Amino acid sequence: MAFLLGHATTAYTHHPTPITLPTKTGEKTPFQTFTTSALPPCTLNPLLFNGHLQTMYTAVKAAGPPIHYKRQIFTSTHSIYPGTFAVDFVVPKKVGEEAKADEELPERTTLYTAEEWEMAGEGSEDDTPMLISLHGLSGGSHEIYLREVLEPITAKGWAACVVNARGCALSKITTPHLFNARATWDVRQTIHWLREKFPKRPLYAVGYSLGANILTNYVGEEGDKCVLKAAIACSNPWNLELCNVGLQKSWVGLEIYSRTMGQNLLKLYEKHQHMILKNPNISDEKVRASRYLYEFDRAVQAPTWGYPTENAYYRDAQSVDALLAIKIPFLAINATDDPISLVEAIPYEEFRQNPYTVLCTTNWGGHLSWFQSGGKRWFATAIANFLTKMHDEIDVDAPLPGREDADAKTVEKKYPIYDPCNRKLILPDA
Repeated sequence: MAFLLGHATTAYTHHPTPITLPTKTGEKTPFQTFTTSALPPCTLNPLLFNGHLQTMYTAVKAAGPPIHYKRQIFTSTHSIYPGTFAVDFVVPKKVGEEAKADEELPERTTLYTAEEWEMAGEGSEDDTPMLISLHGLSGGSHEIYLREVLEPITAKGWAACVVNARGCALSKITTPHLFNARATWDVRQTIHWLREKFPKRPLYAVGYSLGANILTNYVGEEGDKCVLKAAIACSNPWNLELCNVGLQKSWVGLEIYSRTMGQNLLKLYEKHQHMILKNPNISDEKVRASRYLYEFDRAVQAPTWGYPTENAYYRDAQSVDALLAIKIPFLAINATDDPISLVEAIPYEEFRQNPYTVLCTTNWGGHLSWFQSGGKRWFATAIANFLTKMHDEIDVDAPLPGREDADAKTVEKKYPIYDPCNRKLILPDA
């Protein structure tokens, strides 16, 4: 009966003694208690009764919330991977409608003028909460799933931006590099800029699918130096190599999901091939012969980043280990029937080991789906509720347990050392 009414089963995985969050009233609440009170019951459309139907329903065209953006092109400060990347900042509807449409950009997106950008960076006293979003594979700020979260958040007065992966959302690349599932440097540079320009703004972040993998890697790499107040990973594939193997085991996985993702990446290649082919290690013939996601990664992503195989790329880029290095409140949301981010790839034990993390799983929902009757997505409400409750009720400026004296501590090295973000034990030379 529960299933016929659309009720999914929700479960939470976390450390036996998770961190306690200091509230603005002076009390403390365990992180998992806060999370379970913030997330609503998961009720979905009973006609979309499994992960495949939920996921495939994303192909149904819908307008989605009309979010307006101003785009700024950043010049990368990375010494090894220079180039440019696009960040889209949410602007009021009136501002967006008054701007002249740009046919070379996504709908409701226009470029900042030099004067507008100069004014946008003047906010030293601005304490508006801000959400930074990272989209999924080959997506961008225009994605409906992303806008469904931005709508209720910005309606409450939050600022927001989307870091577009290189080459996505009709952005141009100036080096032979597309995005990378391990490429945390663009989001790092964006957050550094926001921190400099708006030192009083509390910053939060959410990542979807591939963007969730990148965000998890970023938060893990930053460790106790992370300036984000909280982060959310939605439909993270976690173990990329395992998900790749799983997709190839079934006809649906290979011919529907892997082929669709591969074709979307080939469209990106078509737009940027003149720049991508400046890398002598990439063969146009091999790229055009690829049909599936893993074949594209073998032909483009592996040689672009110096990996010998696509599986070496997956092993290095996956975020399953970086989870252990996270030192801020971190929520993950996955559906166990997700046909792309497979349940076998979810790092349950790692969540039990890290007191800063909580995993919410539902037994139904698909990939970036969780469609409810009426077409809205459950996860959008869950994420918006979590973020607004975090900002409204938690004293996010108070030190978290285990981080109070992080800068002052001098930790003696004791071998062997396990570094979650380098994936290898570190041993002395002798």
